[in-house]
Amino acid sequence: MASLQPFNCATPKPKPITPSEIIAEFSHHDPSIARINNGSFGCCPSTIIAAQQNHQLHFLEQPDNFYFNILKPSILKTRQIIKTLINADHVDEISIVDNATTAAAIVLQHTTWSFFSTLFQPGDSAIMLHYAYGAVKKSVQAYITRAGGHVIEVHLPFPLKSNSEIIEEFRKALQMGKANGRKIRLAVIDHITSMPSVIIPVKELVQMCRDEGVGRIFIDAAHAIGNVKIDVKDIGADFYTSNLHKWFFCPPSAAFLYCKMSDELSDLHHPVVSHEYGNGLAMESAWIGTRDYSPQLVMPEVMEFVSRFEGGIEGIMRRNHEKVVEMAEMLVKAWGTELGTPPNMCSSMAMVGLPPCLGIKSDADALKLRTHLRVCFGVEVPIYYRAPVEGEIDPITGYARISHQVYNTVEDYYRFRDAVNKLVKDGFCCSFLTS
Repeated sequence: MASLQPFNCATPKPKPITPSEIIAEFSHHDPSIARINNGSFGCCPSTIIAAQQNHQLHFLEQPDNFYFNILKPSILKTRQIIKTLINADHVDEISIVDNATTAAAIVLQHTTWSFFSTLFQPGDSAIMLHYAYGAVKKSVQAYITRAGGHVIEVHLPFPLKSNSEIIEEFRKALQMGKANGRKIRLAVIDHITSMPSVIIPVKELVQMCRDEGVGRIFIDAAHAIGNVKIDVKDIGADFYTSNLHKWFFCPPSAAFLYCKMSDELSDLHHPVVSHEYGNGLAMESAWIGTRDYSPQLVMPEVMEFVSRFEGGIEGIMRRNHEKVVEMAEMLVKAWGTELGTPPNMCSSMAMVGLPPCLGIKSDADALKLRTHLRVCFGVEVPIYYRAPVEGEIDPITGYARISHQVYNTVEDYYRFRDAVNKLVKDGFCCSFLTS
């Protein structure tokens, strides 16, 4: 009798993705646009869109079954994946929310209650970077200022040469915040700032906050997951959020909020109150009423997608960083300008100086130039206006934030290079644009 062959239970290794398959995955992108702005809205491959639509159809075909039997276990899977990716201790520390702005609202709402309960005193402070994302800055003002708190902004120089410049300015701001016996109750620190884009030395700033007695520390890392390595235990903050739709291929919108296990965790609540109120933040966030939860459910398919790339998500991050630096250096060489930061402070985004002769003299000029590049040259890239320092001669006042994601090709950056070269050759100036 023939002997039985051993059964192989190992999960088959995913088939490596090919260049043509990458093109197919993003074939829904507008082919007329050089899309070098992944940082703003992210991207979603066709296979993930199909997975999302499958979840949507499952809900529509039998909503009660989806609600009672599918939704919560599926969100739990997402939370378990995130827990592993960011090195959290427990899945209860992970909640899935719409975006980083929602996560900020949860943390700021909690801080506001501490003012109202007299745990915090009027004039106690919150500290954040001047570079902080605009929506989060407004949220801090809306919650903290209206509750009687004082907001301190850390003004950082730009361009930047090293982390030491950030650390020194943050130290000064902490000392100012503690003047006259005031206490700093909350620090809001970006992991990667949006505009200008800079990797912030969060571990060092968190430790500084601990040494100076700052009460709670919230890391706004909207751009981080899928872009840089995250280890929440090593960073040491109380709260950490990142969007899954920017650099981790999820459809918009989905994000996670990590809340370090503590007695305070039970006092955190989602700002939208629904049936799960009082069952813990993770459960409250998992049901905030009838809506489309499908962007939060596709993490298993996303993990399968990224596993098809050499080195998985770590390999994608490494290659994106290397490529964006290469393209940034190509552009500054072509234009005779400079990078906004050294390469080690770039993620998958880089700040590239634009020729001073373009005449970027305000935020409005930056926006007009961005529109002009889109409409006339088919280039999508955000422009940052940097106010000149007194005494500077021929300063660079405009920087483009370029991104690199797996769908980008060198031709995208050549189109941008050539567009700017043509503007310079034609004697273009932003003052020529009326709107």
